[in-house]
Amino acid sequence: MSVDEIKNQIVSGHTSLGIELGSTRIKSVLVSDDFQTIASGDYVWENELDHGIWTYSLDKIWDGIQTSYANLATEVNDKYGTELKNVGAIGVSAMMHGYMAFSKDDEILVPFRTWRNNITSQAADELTELFNFNIPERWTIAHLYQAILNKEEHVKNIDFVTTLDGYVHYKLSGKRVTGIGDASGIFPIDEQSADYDASLLEKFRQLPAVKQYQWDVKDVLPEVLVAGENAGQLSEQGAALLDPSGQLQAGALMAPSEGDAGTGMVSTNAVRKRTGNISAGTSAFSMVVLDRPMKKVHRDIDMVTTPDGAPVAMVHTNNCSSDINAWTNLFSEFARAIGANLKPNDLYAALFDSSLRGDQDAGGLVNFSYLSGENITKMSEGRPMFVRKPDSNFNLANFFKVQLYSAFAPLKIGMDILLREEHIKTDVLIAQGGLFKTPVVAQQVLADALNTPITVMENAGEGGPWGMAVLALFAKNHQDGQTLADYLDSEVFSDPDSSTLEPEAVSVLGYEKFIDNYKAALPAEGQAVESMKMN
Repeated sequence: MSVDEIKNQIVSGHTSLGIELGSTRIKSVLVSDDFQTIASGDYVWENELDHGIWTYSLDKIWDGIQTSYANLATEVNDKYGTELKNVGAIGVSAMMHGYMAFSKDDEILVPFRTWRNNITSQAADELTELFNFNIPERWTIAHLYQAILNKEEHVKNIDFVTTLDGYVHYKLSGKRVTGIGDASGIFPIDEQSADYDASLLEKFRQLPAVKQYQWDVKDVLPEVLVAGENAGQLSEQGAALLDPSGQLQAGALMAPSEGDAGTGMVSTNAVRKRTGNISAGTSAFSMVVLDRPMKKVHRDIDMVTTPDGAPVAMVHTNNCSSDINAWTNLFSEFARAIGANLKPNDLYAALFDSSLRGDQDAGGLVNFSYLSGENITKMSEGRPMFVRKPDSNFNLANFFKVQLYSAFAPLKIGMDILLREEHIKTDVLIAQGGLFKTPVVAQQVLADALNTPITVMENAGEGGPWGMAVLALFAKNHQDGQTLADYLDSEVFSDPDSSTLEPEAVSVLGYEKFIDNYKAALPAEGQAVESMKMN
């Protein structure tokens, strides 16, 4: 479209706004009705460790959202010469799971507990046994039940429990709802009813520790909606909250909010059965849409859903790229110290490319990129640690190769359960996330680690908020009876720009040797957690 055509779409409100609150960045994108990103804005943030709890404050949440939106609105004005006053549809996405509990006065009762906290092991274990269904530590119901087991004072005052995207959606629309994909990280979903599993809700109600409270679990959780349903409208208060300048008008259709896993499935066109995607950023997760039930319950495999309710096997790891970023920052400091001022993208490219000259097993080096605890390897807290033996081949190429290898190591361990034990097959496995902005290198490492072809699409680095904007367009424009998978195939991805890399046999063997060394060194990582106490 021409600039004038885009301007007309903006003025007439034929656009969709996707907002995603990721682990390190809040991003807003404005998308035209032909699914092209026409403006964007972002805000960089970091979680805080507050009294042993990983959290983000409410002030930071809204400062970030407002800054991200303001930057987008400024870009609209600069590029198209018009104020952003009307938006046709809005969708909110955020990092999945975690725990936000509110009183009847809408006051948050305890600081937001993010997915990064491994503090609910007792609750997760007990609920998994009770439900015969895997309940991960980061799920909302695990946090709620752990607070009950801990006899926390705030529990008796609970009126509403939700996730981050559900909270933002509520503040913008006044609706206590969430999309089914996000809801599947709150409480187990019944595929037939497209709602929380009623039999498991009853089992939860009957727990002696739960019976003492006046609230009912179904009443305090957000209502479940599926992709395409109307999830309310942007209210006057919501418009003022999103855009304090007063330019944005109320009335935009609100799509059901979603977790970042759901938007990742949409942005990679991986919602149809036997498709799958992998998202690699601060955390990493794979999503495989199942065409048959799992044979048994696995503690390392989460059962969630697509945004339209199909069952998904999810492998979630708490750590991925943070250690790569930390080491790259160190190399950046050294570069500046010797007078070499490199742009971040150039430095990442140089370090990634150096890994191509490394040994296939990374020279016997081992790295644990655990900034936080890791559920897959049963580490309660994070202790980033690099280990080598005296005879390891220690050079820059192997050092950075092991950074890439270790970023995917917990994901590899979890995915082996799906591939080797459950024999789950996929027709396509698509990767997205910041690690794939540098072409080819991380994509090839992932293909070798999983011994599976990996496809990367052109939008690999920016999929989430765009995927949420597409879900908002689906809610506004889809035809009756049209499935989300058909909508994506026929209208959004009719001519995708992508590349696929096959695993290389010698590198597959090298990665297997690395993962054997990695597993052998896990007790040392565990000892570091025990011996090096957090302040």
